[in-house]
This record gives sequence, C-alpha cells and structure tokens, in this order.
Amino acid sequence: MRPLVVQKYGGTSVGSIERIQEVARRVARTASEGNRVIAVVSAMSGETDRLLGLARGLSPRPTARESDVVVASGEQVSAALLSIALHERGVKACSFLGHQIRIHTDDAHGRARITAIDGDRLCGFLDGGDGVAVVAGFQGVNPAGDITTLGRGGSDTTAVAVAAATSADVCEIYTDVDGVYTTDPRICPSARKLERISYDEMLELASLGAKVLQIRSVEFAKRYGVRVHVRTSFAEDEGTWVVPEESTMEDVLVSGVAYDRDQAKITLTRVPDRPGLAARLFSPIAQQGIVVDMIIQNVGLDGSTDLTFTVPRADTDKALEIASEVSREVGAGAARSEGDITKVSVVGLGMRNHAGVAAQVFETLGREGINIQMISTSEIKVSVVIDAKYTELAVRVLHDKLVGDGGATT
Repeated sequence: MRPLVVQKYGGTSVGSIERIQEVARRVARTASEGNRVIAVVSAMSGETDRLLGLARGLSPRPTARESDVVVASGEQVSAALLSIALHERGVKACSFLGHQIRIHTDDAHGRARITAIDGDRLCGFLDGGDGVAVVAGFQGVNPAGDITTLGRGGSDTTAVAVAAATSADVCEIYTDVDGVYTTDPRICPSARKLERISYDEMLELASLGAKVLQIRSVEFAKRYGVRVHVRTSFAEDEGTWVVPEESTMEDVLVSGVAYDRDQAKITLTRVPDRPGLAARLFSPIAQQGIVVDMIIQNVGLDGSTDLTFTVPRADTDKALEIASEVSREVGAGAARSEGDITKVSVVGLGMRNHAGVAAQVFETLGREGINIQMISTSEIKVSVVIDAKYTELAVRVLHDKLVGDGGATT
C-alpha cells in the first residue's frame, strides 16, 4: 500500500492566497511522489482573533458554544480554499470538517479534548483514489453533535490524532520555524537546531514554554507512536524529528533550555498547619479548570505555613480570588499575587543518570546575581522561577553552560 503522509499547515503557512497556492504546490508534489496525503490546516493567520473580535463586539462574554461555532469557520475557509487551489493544479481533493469525519471530543467548549476519531471515512476516501483529503484542524464534535474547538494550537493535535487514527507513516508539522532548537534563537544566537528529539524531551519543552508544538499533540504522538517531523513551509530544509527514545539520546546531558513568561505566583501566608487545608485550596482551583504548576510549602516553628504556587497568568485573578476566600475561611494571613516572574527550565534525557545538573543551574544563576524563587525537578528537567527581568540573561548563560556548541555529555 502507498505510504500515508499527514501534513499540517499553520496559520502563517496559509496566511494569504499566495501562501495557500504554495502549500498546494507542496501537497501536490508529495502526492505525485506516490504518497496518499491528508492535509490538516489552521485558520489563516490572525483570522481566529478577528472572529473572536466579532463575537465580542456583540457581547463581552459570548457563550462558549456559539464562540466555537464562530471561530471554527476559520479552519473551514482554509480547508476549502486549499482544496480549490489543489483542483486548479489538477489534483483531486476534498475538504472535510470535524463533524464530517467524526472527530469526537468531550463537552469542554474552547478547550475540548479529542476522545476518538473515526478514520474509516478518510481511509476509504484515500484508498478509493479520490485524491487529497483536506481536513479542518482545531475542531471536533461533542456527544450532542455540537461543534467544539480544541484551544490554541489545536490543529497540531488534530493532525497527530488523525495520523494515529489512520496509521500514517509520518505526521509533518509545517510552521514558521524550521525545527526544534536548543533554545529560543531570538534570545540566544548560539542556539542550534536539533535533528532528533525524544517524545519525553519534547513533551517537557512544550509544557515548559517552547511554542513549536502544542503539548497535547506530543502526548498523542507518544501514546500512539506517531513519528512527527517539525519543519518550515518556507523552505525545503530537513527539520526536527520527534521520535521514540533512542539509546544515544542519553549521551547528551541537556537537550534544551525553555522559558515561560506566562506565569504568575500566588502566596498564602500563615496558613494553619493542619491536614486537609491544601486540598481545601486546590480542589476549588481545579474545579475552575485552573492548572497549578509549581507548589512550595514551608512550615514555620509556630505551627503555620506559607504556601506558594504558580498558575497561568490569565488565571491569576480567579486563583487569587479563590485563595483569598479560603484564607479567610481557615484564618490564614493575606493572599497575594506576583506576575512579574518567568519559569526557566533545562531538559535532557541524560539528566536521569547524572546528579550534577541542578547544582550547575544554581551555580550558573548565582554567579549572575539571579535569585531563585522556586525550584521544581523531574527525572529529565530542572525548573526555576526567577524575576522576569533576568529572563534573557538566564536563558543565555544556562544555554552556554549546559548546551553550548556541542552539548554537554554524560
């Protein structure tokens, strides 16, 4: 059977009629090389924000269901336009929306999660020789038949999930960057493109602030063993392969340095040191869909504790409101927030069997006079929270120390 290639094109790749024509050329060439092709497309660059602006022009808080109906139309337009462009090149093509191929999701409008994909219609279309299948990314359908959307970056998730459902040979993610770098090259000129990276390392980098791939797409890729190739639609260069772990990957101590400015810190002071109080705080926060990242608790000699945690910056007000209410109920001190922080992280499979990375991180930052406010570690990462004004300096010095030109090895 002919190889099956899933290609995903982001908003900048389909940002104009000229760019869509270039995508059509690339898709047509891939098909002419003997491949079956599924192209997954995002909305044109800026279109989702424009559509949301229209909805908010009518209501400051449009219902989530109707917002999804509005913004999903952006991908519908892109899919149809690419299909038209392919027809103009003599390539048979057909566009499909989320409900037409049954991308099943839960009920969480605006941030729905894919529960299943019926790959039979796509496979039947391709096996019947009907040309290229063009799929609208970012959208699905809930059990009631309503349109849902997957949240920002959701087209990546659509592409990898479609690749898993159809047993594709590869999922190519085309974007405006040419691969995964050891850190942000805009901050660190010595950053270099990685040829290969493991699912676990990419998962950590995506969750820690790297914007190349959406985290749920990496989770799908790891779970179903989808080989992902991150590359640019603006050149023909090879990109970065995201693949299962290979034995040689542990030879490199640190693969990358990531940073996340989209963090806020909330502190509750003088919390009574009693069982169950942490659950009393974090349960209502979880019920609001707020993701808590780092948590630090320090127990004082007087039987009270200070509790500090981080949340996405957009959730600061809601989390602070909950924390303040719990603080009053349990007789704790004040709850306060701080938004001028950044989380900086180093990631690498080699850290699993090497004890010195955390110490090198602390020493490197200390030499630059950068104070560490919070620390979190896992098998393959060390994360610190610092003052936001030191972000670029911290990234550069950590990259130079731990990655450098050739990468630190165990």
